Amino acid sequence: MSVVEIAIEVIGWLAAILILASYVLLSLGKIEPRSYLYQWMNVIGASGFVLNSGYNGALPSAGLNIVWALMGVFTLWTVWRARQLSRES
Repeated sequence: MSVVEIAIEVIGWLAAILILASYVLLSLGKIEPRSYLYQWMNVIGASGFVLNSGYNGALPSAGLNIVWALMGVFTLWTVWRARQLSRES
């Protein structure tokens, strides 16, 4: 395996751990679904999956994770915007 291939595999495994950890924390009630932490864990994890899946030619998985990451970014934006609006009130 080349250095690039090893790096892609490491990124994929770290992404899997990050998404699994976010789900476990959510399921245990340690974090909230609209929290910055939960959303960032999913955005970063999904981005790692996009890189790993795309490199390995698993395009359906890459596509799904692009949507997953975009949903997280959208949620981060809506949470941030709601907090800004509540501060202005």
